Amino acid sequence: MNYVFGFLIFSAFMVTAWQQLGWQPSAADAIAPMQALTTGLIDSAKSAVELVLGLIGVMSFFLGLMKVVERGGLLLILARLIRPLMLRLFPEVPPDHPAMGAMIMNFSANALGLGNAATPFGIKAMQALDRLNPNPGVASNSMALFLAINTSSITLLPTGVVALRATLGSADPAAIMPTTLFATICSTTAAILAARWYQRFSPVRPLPPEQQPQREDEPAEDGSGAEVGSYSVWASWLFLLGILALIPITILYGRAMSPWVVPVLTVLFLGFGLVRRVPIYEAFVEGAKEGFALAVKIIPYLVAILTAIGMFRVSGAMEWLVGLLGPLTAWFGLPAEALPMALLRPLSGSGAYGVLVGIMQDPATGPDTYVGLLVSTLQGSTETTFYVLAVYFGAVQVKRVRHALATALTADMVGIAAAVFICSWLFL
Repeated sequence: MNYVFGFLIFSAFMVTAWQQLGWQPSAADAIAPMQALTTGLIDSAKSAVELVLGLIGVMSFFLGLMKVVERGGLLLILARLIRPLMLRLFPEVPPDHPAMGAMIMNFSANALGLGNAATPFGIKAMQALDRLNPNPGVASNSMALFLAINTSSITLLPTGVVALRATLGSADPAAIMPTTLFATICSTTAAILAARWYQRFSPVRPLPPEQQPQREDEPAEDGSGAEVGSYSVWASWLFLLGILALIPITILYGRAMSPWVVPVLTVLFLGFGLVRRVPIYEAFVEGAKEGFALAVKIIPYLVAILTAIGMFRVSGAMEWLVGLLGPLTAWFGLPAEALPMALLRPLSGSGAYGVLVGIMQDPATGPDTYVGLLVSTLQGSTETTFYVLAVYFGAVQVKRVRHALATALTADMVGIAAAVFICSWLFL
């Protein structure tokens, strides 16, 4: 991200400096290129803060709803439904090992868009998988597959992106629900298949003893594996078939369904909390506090990236880049305006978020154009690969990732291609 930030700033300055050196005022009120760059820099920084202030309420609302269903045990229900499938995906993991329960809870949290809840479960799962790993410091097949599924972003409810689109004035904020579902299923399937294929060509080479990390003492059993339990195999397969059935339904009737999505989810989630005897007001407020803190936390990141993007655009460098790449990428349904989003998403979550906001704020694109819908789908159906890899493998001091990175990047490319395909079909 340092290189991306620096490239945007320095290239904007160099392009503007070149224009300034050859600039001749055509009128008394003409604005010099360097002055326009300064104005664009200041305006971009102000708009970043104003955006977050508008986003606080929406983000707090959605995270409040998520907290209600989390307290009601919806994660545990989902965990029990998908446990039979997990036993097939991870045959090296004993059914009642704590790693199995932690992985299921991580996937369930990701499916509901609970990123804050998913990360602790993911770290706990990676630590438990490391205790099963006979080669400390080297990623096992289970660890590589678990990370790849995480980076494929198994998101069924992209509530964060829907909330952002609503904040930016979209006439149909939930229009990306069918495209996100299609893209995330494609990328997750690709992650599983790629992990199985690549592991054949990635033999385990143990680290020398002096490079092997020292493991901590075995922690007390936390019951995360045994407590999850499971429903019958038929219930699990019916649940998975129901998820798959959502793809053609949302593609065919997505436009008609999208106005109902947010109100219906609000009623269903609060109703679920009432049925489960959750104090829905207190739980909602607790989640809303997390949403407020999260919105404030991203202000510095948005100020940095939106300022850099604003300078890049005002300088004319963005127009030059779009003109150069646009004719080439348009053949594949990927406009040059969306290229920064596709390239940044695996590298930096905050950077990609800034690009997403910048594109949807731009009057030339906006949230409801093809470009706005495409970048919204990319945000909702892909994950920050290098961040996840650094956090999860860093937690267990894995130095040799084997095929994990190649698998994750393969899933990213399939997810981007699937997003372009489905958005081109539905919105072009």
